[in-house]
Amino acid sequence: MDLQTLPIVKPGPMTEMDRFIFECYGYIIIEDVLTPDEVQETLEATKRVHEGKIIGKLNQIGRSFEHEPALEKLIDHPAFFPKIRALYNDRFVLQAAWCTVQPAHSQSVGWHQDGSGAYEFRELGYPTPLLQLRVSFNLTDQSEDFMGNMMMIPGSHKSKLQLPREVRGQVYASPIQQIIRAKPGSVLIFHNGVYHSPMPNNRDFDRYNMHYIFSPPWLRRSDRDATDPEFLERTTPMRRALMGDYERPDIPFGGGYKGLPFESTTEEELIASTMTM
Repeated sequence: MDLQTLPIVKPGPMTEMDRFIFECYGYIIIEDVLTPDEVQETLEATKRVHEGKIIGKLNQIGRSFEHEPALEKLIDHPAFFPKIRALYNDRFVLQAAWCTVQPAHSQSVGWHQDGSGAYEFRELGYPTPLLQLRVSFNLTDQSEDFMGNMMMIPGSHKSKLQLPREVRGQVYASPIQQIIRAKPGSVLIFHNGVYHSPMPNNRDFDRYNMHYIFSPPWLRRSDRDATDPEFLERTTPMRRALMGDYERPDIPFGGGYKGLPFESTTEEELIASTMTM
């Protein structure tokens, strides 16, 4: 009997219950964020990104939003963006955006926490701090097992113990793990400290997901050294600010952090934010 209860929430602002669920599980799911037409448009964009580059295992390509409008417009989608704002208190950037594919009849099982191999985030304190908040759009059907689903261990972002190394290559690594069974157009948002792994894709079609990773403004970007100037010129003020391309990259906060241009942010609030940094 399958008794798992997925932490499904509604789109839009982060409610008190949404926050409670996120703190307990380390992740939340929003269903039906994209319409079937939007899913198809986005899927076609991800296929163009990977055209001629699929090599038989999990593959990811960054910064594709710079040349694919369908991927750019998801950066601040209203279904999830207010929740990112609530979790980061208005101070964050888009650290990376990865277009990923798990090819048909392939697997890349490997349970891990997101972060830095050079110095793991869990070493910074307990519980593991929220330094990367990943937003993953499902673009192909993952409503059944072995479709390249994401697998998660709820609450593991607050565990003082690491997942035993001997099980990290196994599909069923823990009796408390969850398999995220979701339709195309669904969104998974999760904390970097949650142990997770892709499930094997035993189907005849490639599995596509689009990931947007948000972080504090000072965290180094992982999919690009700098953003395409032409993209910055033509995109919206909010997306431009989210790229974290400051006028003084050598001291981006020494002269004041202006904050993101939310409509509800007053001029006085912006001034105050620069005075407190």
